[in-house]
Amino acid sequence: MIKATSSENTVPRGTRLRDADRSQAAILAAARAEFAEFGLGGARMDRIAARAELNKRLIYYYFSDKEQLFQSVLEQAYLHIREQEHNLHLLDLKPVDAIRRLVEFTWNYYLEHPEFLTLLNSANLHRARHLDNAQRVREMNSPLIATLQEILERGRTDGSFRGGIDPVQLYVSIAGLSYFYLSNSYTLSAIFDRDLMSPKARNARLSHMCDVILGYALKD
Repeated sequence: MIKATSSENTVPRGTRLRDADRSQAAILAAARAEFAEFGLGGARMDRIAARAELNKRLIYYYFSDKEQLFQSVLEQAYLHIREQEHNLHLLDLKPVDAIRRLVEFTWNYYLEHPEFLTLLNSANLHRARHLDNAQRVREMNSPLIATLQEILERGRTDGSFRGGIDPVQLYVSIAGLSYFYLSNSYTLSAIFDRDLMSPKARNARLSHMCDVILGYALKD
């Protein structure tokens, strides 16, 4: 462990805390970029330190090893998307509008944050062992599922949605329709000889996903 020098001890505690927060934020941002580009296996602590413009020893001071750093990056990534979903205020919308808004948000978030998808790819490659004991991540996801459950129940009550819809299954479908398309856009474009990432194709995909999800949820 790195010990504070006598000169560091003269720095006010609040300043030290702010410096620590800035250092950890810089490390996490650099690590996110490194893991997104090279995956967990290919990522190098030397490059993370260079990206963060910090001494590598400082990374090990805050994060014991690359595995813990990757777990922290994953937790931060999940925290960010869950915060953005919370800011949608879905419960203020009518049930049909809320589901449509969630589909639109998920699609646009994945488009704007491709690093999130590559981090998930890397996590799954390692069988999500970095999330096995990540109680914090599970706690982050619970409010989203509870919100979705309430939206579905309100929709069932007002007659717009059919009953018996599992909110977890529905969310997996929403995420999966976006995730598969974007993660495989190069191969799909090559196979079908169509630019699936053109603005027209992206708009068509979003419209299709809304139709598929709402077509499943809406009451006949």
